[in-house]
Parts: sequence; C-alpha cells; structure tokens
Amino acid sequence: MKLEVLRYPDPRLRKKGLSVKEVTDEHRTLVHNMIETMYDENGIGLAAPQVGQSLRLLVIDTRPIDEDEKPTTEGLTELEKKVKQPIAIFNPEIVVQKDLTDYEEGCLSVPGFFETVERASYVEVKGLDENGKEILIKTDGLLAICLQHEMDHLEGKLFIDRLSFIKSNKIKNKIKKSGYPTPEEVVEERKKVRELRAERRANTSAPDKKK
Repeated sequence: MKLEVLRYPDPRLRKKGLSVKEVTDEHRTLVHNMIETMYDENGIGLAAPQVGQSLRLLVIDTRPIDEDEKPTTEGLTELEKKVKQPIAIFNPEIVVQKDLTDYEEGCLSVPGFFETVERASYVEVKGLDENGKEILIKTDGLLAICLQHEMDHLEGKLFIDRLSFIKSNKIKNKIKKSGYPTPEEVVEERKKVRELRAERRANTSAPDKKK
C-alpha cells in the first residue's frame, strides 16, 4: 500500500524516531509499504518519519535502473555490490565512518530541490533487519550517502539543515513563496541530478575523497 510522504515544513518531520524493541508483523507490513512508496515516488531511500511514523526505520535501494526499468549493479562500487538491496534496517547506528565527500542530494520530503552536502564517504552501520536479526552494512558510494541521509530523518533533520544559512534559506523562502515545483519539474530536476551521478560513477568507483 502506498503511503503519503510528508513534505517540509510538516512538523511531524521534526520528530525523532523511537527505537524498535521487537520487530513485529506490523513493522514488516510498514517495511513493505515503505518500499512500495519509495519505488512509486522514484526515490532511493525513505525513513519512517517521512510517512508519519516516529520509528527508527529506513528503507533504501540505490541500484541504478537499466533501459528495461530493471535494477542493475552496473556502476556500483565493490562494497555496494556486496549489499543486498532493497535494504530495510531498524535502529540503524553508525559504528564507523571515514573520510569526507561532497554529493548532490535531494529528498522526497523536499521534492524538486537538490544541493551538495558533505558526508562521510565510508560507513559501517549496524541494526536489525525485518526479521529482527542483527546486521552490519559496510559500504561506500551512494549507498553510504543515502544511509546517512535517511538516518538524519530519524533525528528530525533534513538535508537542507546541513546547508549553509544562505542556501538553506533560499530553498525555504522559495517553498514559502511559490510552493513546490510541479511533478513534471520535479522529474526533470531529478533526471539532471541522476545524470550527474551516473557521470560520477563512470569516472570513479566511489565519491571523490577530500584530502
């Protein structure tokens, strides 16, 4: 079942997610609905607070799509290829993070807006899968970026909060004044960013590290 994705400035996006003590059938249903919603919105990640659920849960699938609209591992880093996607992880926690990278980010809760954000280029994240079993994800590339982005949502934080005051206010003021872009404009902007990401994948196996 597709769920409603909350948009900034909905106050529910600012609520911190609560830890899940035990993964239940209800939680597994939420996972499936979130994955369906993520795909339907053409997103690569979604956190429970974005659909009005104040839980520490996120789902991710950063695999590129081929000409037949099928997921592919082409262009993924070697670490990314080792991670089975889509991912569903409860109570995610970063236990290791290394180096820094800049990457173009957008958000289903701030549709049509993209900006460069600084993140760790390598992370190790532990948590529980949808069966309640402990998992550890070691990755770099876009998957590492997306994990950090979605984990921000669990703290009530959006990617625009990581921008400079000027860039953040520019986006906020534009939304306040004119609202969000049309669905067609959102698709066009997303296409441009994904072309940039594809170009980056073609030039390197992972986001460029800062020295």
